[in-house]
Formats: sequence, C-alpha cells, structure tokens
Amino acid sequence: MDQLDYRALAVLDAVATHGSFDKAAAALGISQPAVSQRIKALEDAAGRLLIVRSAPAVPTGLGQRLISHYRNVKLMEATLDIDLGKTVSMPELSVAVDAASLATWFPLCLPPLLTPPRCQLDIQLAGQDEALHRLREGSVFGAVVADDGAELKGPSGTPLGGMRYVCVATPQFAAHWFGDGFTREAVQLAPAVVHDRELTARFLAEHLETTGPFPHHTLPLSTALNDCLLGGHAYGLLPYLQAAHALAQGHLVDLLPAAYVDVPLAWQAWDLDTPFTRALSEQVVMVARKYLVQD
Repeated sequence: MDQLDYRALAVLDAVATHGSFDKAAAALGISQPAVSQRIKALEDAAGRLLIVRSAPAVPTGLGQRLISHYRNVKLMEATLDIDLGKTVSMPELSVAVDAASLATWFPLCLPPLLTPPRCQLDIQLAGQDEALHRLREGSVFGAVVADDGAELKGPSGTPLGGMRYVCVATPQFAAHWFGDGFTREAVQLAPAVVHDRELTARFLAEHLETTGPFPHHTLPLSTALNDCLLGGHAYGLLPYLQAAHALAQGHLVDLLPAAYVDVPLAWQAWDLDTPFTRALSEQVVMVARKYLVQD
C-alpha cells in the first residue's frame, strides 16, 4: 500500500468495533454504501481481504494490524494535542487481563486513569493463550500474562510478582471430607472445584505427592467459583488476595497452612510511548508489585 487512507482506516476500525457495516455507518454518521466503498477501496489498495463479511463482521489478520496502526496513530495525535494545548479527544486503550488479576489487584490500577478520565479503557478478560494472541496481533496494547521466562517478539515484558493461591474450603466441608487431614486418600474422594485443572494438579503433586485424576467441577474463577466454595460444595484454590477476608472471618479455612502455589505474572506491552500508555504501564507495575508476592 503506497499511502494509507486514514479516513478509510477509521471506517475499518468502526466496522470491527461495531461488528457490522450498518452499525459502523450509524456510528460514523455516513451511509452504509459509503462504508462499503471505503472498505472496498482499502482492500483494493492492499490486494487482500480486510474484513470477513460474517455476523459479526471481523477483521482479517492484516485488517487487525491496520486497525492497530490506526489506533496507535490516534494515540500519538492525542499526545501532540496535549503538547499544542488543544482539546484532547480520549483515545482508546485495550488491555487483556487474566481472571484472577481482574478479581483482585488489577482494578486498583484504574482510578488514576478514570478520575479525571484520561483515556477510554477496554479491559478484556482473556486466558494466557488468547491474551498472547491478541497481543501479538496488536488488538490490545498490553496484557497481564503468566511469566514463563520466554521473550515475545515485539512487546516488552516487565515482571510483576507472583499470584499466590491457597487451598480452601468451608469449615463444614473440611470437617466432613478432611476430618483425618488433607491427605492423598481424601482428595481421591472429595470434590474439588477448579478454574485451571493444571494448577490444582500441580498443587496436589507438590504438596501431597499425588498424581492422576481427582474428582472436580470446572467453573470460571468468578462469583460462581467463589459461591461454590463458600456454599460448602467443594474445596479448591483461590488467590490469597481473594480468599483473605473469608479466611479472616472464619468462613473459609486453609486446608494446608503454609502450603501454596505461586504463579509469576508479567506485564507485556508494545513499545508505544504516550502519556496514556506510560501512565497505564506505570500503574500496572506499581500496583502489582504492591499486592503480588515479590521474591
């Protein structure tokens, strides 16, 4: 493509955001044929399909890269507006975050960015593989992911600390299923609830030297999982940050005191230096290092 048409890129972004040509036209205040014409012109210039005409309409790989480029340009333009003393439109920042972080420390990063509002935040719940996929394709600026020591091509990583998980249940559940202790024999009978089977299996292997299948329900790490534990229906791993209050109140008990599993986390983000991205990265690192386990 010899020269990018940024008005057409704005249309491409709108179609991807709203999921259809009609909704993009309404949001932009132009006709649906005008949307189609600008997308077609972009695709002719690129020689590639940029939007899959499905319900909802979704960008292709190249389409997503062009959208990411357009959004980054808008961020840079907002920075120039600040420098020139102009009225600043709020740019959008997309971030992918795991469920445990969203349920505990990550929301504490947001108040300085929201009051007064400095940008439009798009916080997306995503597991490890999906978060890395979105990061690589450029659909998110940054992601909180497990830190496995591997370096990504493009984004830069900053260690945040470890998310500590403890194994808990209600006192009543523990008395019924683990009256003789949290043992290998007991966990072959007692129902667990898991949001990540491998994490629970790792905990049991490290602390009980047990491997193989164990009875369990699979639920998202959310109110459903919390309610399953607090309802006395199962035992399972919770982030200590999430379980601390219930443990202090006696609503939950630690089934294996002093035993835990730590999952190291990292902030992976593209090198885009604007006041908005810089503020977000600084907040994520500062808050994470306050609440996560540090070596």
